[in-house]
Amino acid sequence: MNDFDGMRALVTGGASGIGRATAELLAGRGARVAVLDLDPSTVDKPLLAYAADVTDDASVREAIAAAVTDLGGQGVLDVLVNNAGIGAQGTVEDNDDAEWHRVLDVNVVGMVRCTRAALPHLRASSRAAIVNTCSIAATAGLPQRALYSASKGAVQSLTLAMAADHVREGIRVNCVNPGTVDTPWIARLLDAADDPAAERAALRARQPTGRLVTPAEVAGAIAHLASPLSGATTGTVLAVDGGMHGLRLRPAARP
Repeated sequence: MNDFDGMRALVTGGASGIGRATAELLAGRGARVAVLDLDPSTVDKPLLAYAADVTDDASVREAIAAAVTDLGGQGVLDVLVNNAGIGAQGTVEDNDDAEWHRVLDVNVVGMVRCTRAALPHLRASSRAAIVNTCSIAATAGLPQRALYSASKGAVQSLTLAMAADHVREGIRVNCVNPGTVDTPWIARLLDAADDPAAERAALRARQPTGRLVTPAEVAGAIAHLASPLSGATTGTVLAVDGGMHGLRLRPAARP
């Protein structure tokens, strides 16, 4: 597919995991793509790479301005993928105020900063789309994820509000809600578990497909929402979770 031919896209948190898979997929489908990340040193051509901290407004504005210039198109940006985010574990008792502020600053306000800086360039596009990376944690009560779930619940609500605010400007806004994705963050959680193999098996079993979601599968959903072929789709929450949000399977029969 070349549905992104001639388009310019920017992916935050694009140096690894879901962000990297998304950036490479968009480039493979014809877009010129810029990646923003705290450490973009591993990003290779044809992707353009910029260092940025989404908790620093000046850093975000500087990086996005440079990216839009280098992408060409006289200040036009067609796609923004707000993917930068961090995880958190624990109940409401387990994280202090500083950690709550830190996670919300990255996962929610960081998304606001990136969108705010990109909006003037998106308004100049006739095919503008924003896709936010949310999570199954926004809609399902998961143990030991109070802070993370609160941040992703905010992202889902923010997505719908943004869609309403900007639909008449021709900017579509949607989000993807991945289940448990086989990313470096999940790998670190598994490594820290008392029994990594048992923990991985439990995460697989939690999803009806019986396996973890791949970054490429989430990237495919993001590309679907960002594509001009989805021009009538806005204010949509797309689950990419192996059926976790909607399926209630009976226990498998024992052999």
